[in-house]
Amino acid sequence: MMAHDFKLFPELTNKQMQLYYLDSPHAQITQDFRARVVKVTDGDTVRVEVDFRDFDFPVRFVNTAAPEMDEQGGEKAQSWLEEQIGGEEVDILINPKNRVGKWGRLLGEIIHRGLNINKLSVMLGYSINWRDRKQVRL
Repeated sequence: MMAHDFKLFPELTNKQMQLYYLDSPHAQITQDFRARVVKVTDGDTVRVEVDFRDFDFPVRFVNTAAPEMDEQGGEKAQSWLEEQIGGEEVDILINPKNRVGKWGRLLGEIIHRGLNINKLSVMLGYSINWRDRKQVRL
C-alpha cells in the first residue's frame, strides 16, 4: 500500500481516515473551527491559518462553484471575496460526512460577521450552487 502524501494533501477523506489516521502528522479536522484567511485563491477557495497547525491550508466552499480564474467572472469573484474576507477571522463550518473534496481540500461554509459567505456569493451572482454547475454558466 502506498503512503499518503500529507504535505500535498493534508486532509484525509473519510475513507482514507480508516487507513492513514494514525500516520497523520497533524490532527484531522472534523469539527467547526475559527481561522484567519491568509489568501483568497479564487472565488470559492481560500487559504487559512489556525493556531492548532503550523502550516496554512486550503478550504474550498462547500456546495458552491465559482468561475475559475481564467474564465469569465473568475477575477471578479476572487476580488469580491478578497474584499469580504481577505485577512479576516472567519468561522468555518464542517459537515463531518462531506469534509474533503476530490482534490483533497477541506470543504466548509465560511461565516464572517454572522453572514454565510458561500450563500452570499451565490445570492450576489459571483458563484452558483454546486448542483447547478452543469446547467448554468456564470
